[in-house]
Amino acid sequence: MSDATEANGTTGEAEVADPGRDTAETAEGTEGTVGRHVRVVLVDDHRMFRTGVQAEIGQTARTGVEVVGEAADVDQAVSVITAARPEVVLLDVHLPGGGGVEVLRRSAALMADPEQPVRFLALSVSDAAEDVIGVIRGGARGYVTKTITGSDLIDSIFRVQEGDAVFSPRLAGFVLDAFASTDAPPVDEDLDRLTQREREVLRLIARGYAYKEIGKQLFISVKTVESHVSAVLRKLQLSNRHELTRWATARRLV
Repeated sequence: MSDATEANGTTGEAEVADPGRDTAETAEGTEGTVGRHVRVVLVDDHRMFRTGVQAEIGQTARTGVEVVGEAADVDQAVSVITAARPEVVLLDVHLPGGGGVEVLRRSAALMADPEQPVRFLALSVSDAAEDVIGVIRGGARGYVTKTITGSDLIDSIFRVQEGDAVFSPRLAGFVLDAFASTDAPPVDEDLDRLTQREREVLRLIARGYAYKEIGKQLFISVKTVESHVSAVLRKLQLSNRHELTRWATARRLV
């Protein structure tokens, strides 16, 4: 990324490149091919996933999307977003340092800027109602899952840039239900014992995924998956994955 503001994943420092470099070349390629342009920051704690998204959407002359920064945790995200002032941020929900909701909280002033608002589109492996509702309440303009195609993601980015709200089909119902009711969702003390990552593993286990498949979905090792499953079973006082599946199904988490 020649013109990107990039967060250093090992030191936590952010580098800000010269925003004027190659601007004319990028603009010419964009206008000549797609006739539209949007500046985007990628926020996700998995470098391989960021690299894949960058390769899929970041060919500016073809897509109109210019990736101007990356970040792997909350502090990096806030630093890069503040420095780069993108039009759209692709935001993972589960991040070290407080998660996507914390990034949104600390970016409230940027979102509210009447001249150059920064808009957020959540891009997550999770399709859990509480995750969707949490980031939308935090100010995100939409929520799509990582199963989205590259062309649909590009379209979603431009729609969010224009001020539209964008959701993967089944997730829109969560938002409508949540905002149609003034009642706060009930607290599930058992579920609250689990970390966000443990909840992700729980849902995939309950859906019948093998450990290897879960590792591939979440970009973690099989051994890490096994550790998360053991932790979930211990915290919920369950004996095996069959009991875990029944537990998750009873709470409509699958």
